[in-house]
Amino acid sequence: MTQEELDALMAGDLDLDAEEESLQEAVTEGSEAESSGVEEGGEAEALIPPPATKEHQVVHQLDDVTRDSEEKASEIFDALDAVMNDIDGALAAIEKMDAISNGFEEMFATLMQKFPSVKRFETAAEEAKRLRELSSEVTDMLQSANDQILGAMDTMQYQDIHRQKIERVINIMRALSRYMSALFEGSIEDEKRVKSARHIEGDTTTEEVISNDDIEALIAQFGK
Repeated sequence: MTQEELDALMAGDLDLDAEEESLQEAVTEGSEAESSGVEEGGEAEALIPPPATKEHQVVHQLDDVTRDSEEKASEIFDALDAVMNDIDGALAAIEKMDAISNGFEEMFATLMQKFPSVKRFETAAEEAKRLRELSSEVTDMLQSANDQILGAMDTMQYQDIHRQKIERVINIMRALSRYMSALFEGSIEDEKRVKSARHIEGDTTTEEVISNDDIEALIAQFGK
């Protein structure tokens, strides 16, 4: 608030309601102008096509996607297969450990019966039993991990389905491209065509404008 407005307020000559409405209108107009500018700018940017460079070629990008996804999927399958092989090796080792622990459990149980006063035999028999229980728990976890890996491999099969869908889209796009090229094919080479202006008289720009006389001359030329 300026000094003049403050003096008018103190004197009772300032209409606060009118000032508030004026301020609100100014804020609203500014917001609408800013929003309109953003929308127009965004729309203008969206209407500008990207250059036909390698990184903007649609089919080229889709080919890269299918190739890279297939390579990564193959690497994932190889890694999962290696993990499954390790699990199978661990299960085989646990099976041998179970046989050894069972032998220890039977031996210490026999010693405990013959020498009940030796507490160490009793403790060793209990430890051998606990070792067998732990081996069983580890075996269950490894088998569960193996099942989960198989489930992951089944899920990865969808990647191949997606690749096939993308390749089908690529084939359709290439077919459309060849069709459009054939549709706009002409009997005259572009280098031999009569040069025409990009704009005609009446356009807002004057760059390469063709006049009515030039148009009539072209019509007369084609009529010969």
